[in-house]
Amino acid sequence: MIIEIDPNSGFCFGVVNAIEKAEETLSKDKTLYCIGDIVHNNIEVDRLKGQGLKTINHDEFEKLSDAKVLFRAHGEPPVSYQKAKENNIEIIDASCPVVLNLQKRIKKTYQEIKKCKGQILIYGKKGHAEVNGLVGQTDGKAIVIENVEDLKKIDFEKPVTLFSQTTKTISGFKEITEVLKQKCRNELKINDTICRKVSNRMPNIREFAKKHDVIIFVSGKKSSNGKLLFDVCKQENKQSYFVSHPNEVEMTWFSQAKSVGISGATSTPSWLMKQIADNIKLEIK
Repeated sequence: MIIEIDPNSGFCFGVVNAIEKAEETLSKDKTLYCIGDIVHNNIEVDRLKGQGLKTINHDEFEKLSDAKVLFRAHGEPPVSYQKAKENNIEIIDASCPVVLNLQKRIKKTYQEIKKCKGQILIYGKKGHAEVNGLVGQTDGKAIVIENVEDLKKIDFEKPVTLFSQTTKTISGFKEITEVLKQKCRNELKINDTICRKVSNRMPNIREFAKKHDVIIFVSGKKSSNGKLLFDVCKQENKQSYFVSHPNEVEMTWFSQAKSVGISGATSTPSWLMKQIADNIKLEIK
């Protein structure tokens, strides 16, 4: 039986950078704090916890002082930087460069558009860490749009500038864009800020899922990207299984299989996919 690990799966650059910065800091310090899970994968979070990484929420962060805190790839709003300065907190900034650039663009646009009472729209998931950081660049004034229904919040008589969370789908963004083009009666500016390194995984995983009899998709249950990519796998290959841990793999899945593909989300460590592949090889021998 052939077992192949998807070469396009695993950590994106932003996650790799965040984990490397965490490990580098923990090699010198016993404790490093991180606002929210460094990555949406509980096994990787537990591995780093063993090295001294402590996950905290924003309420806990505000009470912290004289410590080192990692800002993960999703980025943080300006208020977090201000609070760190006030409380003598050393920031280990692992914000993804793509996200940081987007934050700067939104902040600049907000300064310009508020003069004409315009609206900034962010196509993204409400409450998502990246989206919170983006909204923070607008003093909380940006309007988060999850779907076409949310466009009823918009005043179509006023100027509109649209941005997107970097990890959203291109198809969803286009759907929002088409409705705005039809309804906006004032100036409309559309900024496609979706990260292609992430969005391109969708067509890639479609082809990968077609190649194999069985697909094992490895992801943390909290990962939005994981849920999205698994749905794509399932569409192309009904024999697709979602697992978060090696012990969730059932050998009965491979009884009729000649080839198995193992893939994962942008938050799935490559070592975990390899471990699952090795376990399957041992069992089928």
